[in-house]
Amino acid sequence: MEILMPEPQIYVERTLAIIKPDVINKEEEIEDLILRSGFHIIQKRKLQLSPEQCSNFYAEQFGKVFFPNLTAYMSSGPIVAMVLARNCAVSYWKELLGPSNSLRARITHPHSLRALYGTDELRNGLHGSLSISSAEKEIRFMFPEAILEPIPAGQRARDYLNLYVKPTLLAGLTALCREKPADPMIWLADWLIEHNPNKPKLRYHISEEE
Repeated sequence: MEILMPEPQIYVERTLAIIKPDVINKEEEIEDLILRSGFHIIQKRKLQLSPEQCSNFYAEQFGKVFFPNLTAYMSSGPIVAMVLARNCAVSYWKELLGPSNSLRARITHPHSLRALYGTDELRNGLHGSLSISSAEKEIRFMFPEAILEPIPAGQRARDYLNLYVKPTLLAGLTALCREKPADPMIWLADWLIEHNPNKPKLRYHISEEE
């Protein structure tokens, strides 16, 4: 009996992370924890939001009792916004953050980021997107130039690799086996740069002086 395995998917999910004003001094420490948790930081910027911008970002919370305090808190100092990427980024980042209330997080999830860096329910240290759709909207808010295109999967991905990558890569690997350099990774990288079929070609125009 033949067992059909599902096609491997080439998909990297993205989510938005924010280091909030009261823990901005822990930026490097938090980023190190993020990277060691399997995330890639795709984009990053430090900025300070105005109260109006905070109101727009948290528009879904408008009308709730804590909304004025939330916008005042988030506009009280600089923040660091990051686009994080990995498989199931939204759910993994939410799990790493822990409960939104830092006081509760210290009891139920003592090793979570909000337990470690947050103070209470309002000043909880970090933000994370709640869903994939929220992540796309929030990333566009913080990074207006971001391009959120789906990554090809299945046959589309194989067709792309066969057309644009494999011919040059196989030639490079063949040359690598012949040369057997001491540092194969550096050698292959240099070879690919030198033999890039899409590398611009300079045309020199030689003018003859009369």
